[in-house]
Amino acid sequence: MDVGVIINPISGGSRRASVADRVSLAEDALRMAELDGEVVVTERQAHGRELARSFVERGVGAVVVWGGDGTINEVASEVAFRGPALGIVPGGSGNGLARELGLPRAPGPAFRIALRGRPRSIDVGELGGRLFFNVAGVGFDALLADRFNARTARGPLGYFVSTCREVLTYESHYYVLRASDVAISQTALLVALANTRQYGNNAQIAPLARLDDGLLELVVLPALEPLVALWHARRLFSGTVHEIPGVRMQSIRKLEIASDALDTFHVDGEVVPATGMLSASVHPHALPVRVPDA
Repeated sequence: MDVGVIINPISGGSRRASVADRVSLAEDALRMAELDGEVVVTERQAHGRELARSFVERGVGAVVVWGGDGTINEVASEVAFRGPALGIVPGGSGNGLARELGLPRAPGPAFRIALRGRPRSIDVGELGGRLFFNVAGVGFDALLADRFNARTARGPLGYFVSTCREVLTYESHYYVLRASDVAISQTALLVALANTRQYGNNAQIAPLARLDDGLLELVVLPALEPLVALWHARRLFSGTVHEIPGVRMQSIRKLEIASDALDTFHVDGEVVPATGMLSASVHPHALPVRVPDA
């Protein structure tokens, strides 16, 4: 079998009534590309990981995922380091990785690239033993990811509403960060590790991040008064986060994060429990992804 296709039927707020249409579109794309493949649909959280593992073990040449950043993380975590190429058909509300790779939003053109596009090897980040491909972090953005995941309304408006509500009561925490050339001890609103520039929806937390430079971008946003934080939030969409007073940015390969208040972190928006200390690292060029021809 050439290709395994994994579809999340509810990504981006989609309804299960569209499942048959999605499967049909995927099967048509395989026929047009003259590839032998199988199309499967996720049924629960983390099912994408199981399905991807099965495809890899069966020796497929590529795994295509149609879903949002969370589903992409599940699938890519099983594909990285193991040989097959990853194809992406963006279907979420943010689509951070797909945007960074220059992939079209329309499923038809995205499938053509996912099945026959040019391979590009990208870096893979790791935090607390969990892989990420876009952005990971602790502090306010981990809390916000948790609240956002619980919402039924997604997209930029839902994210903005969640941000406004949570920032008014959020208490920043003290972190100790250590790397070979970094030693930071301060109270921070958030600590982000970026493999790409953005969370999604073109909200850029690390304007200098690159997918294939063998580095992660560390971003430490200082504690800010709620209204000040909301005022500076606009900088996410203008690529000027570095102009916030007191922000620190540094390219790193490894990092240790410690805090008495560190009980959760997120990887590509998925929230994971933590126990006071986390290790982060980057794996250069660990995942081949299908992208548009240059």
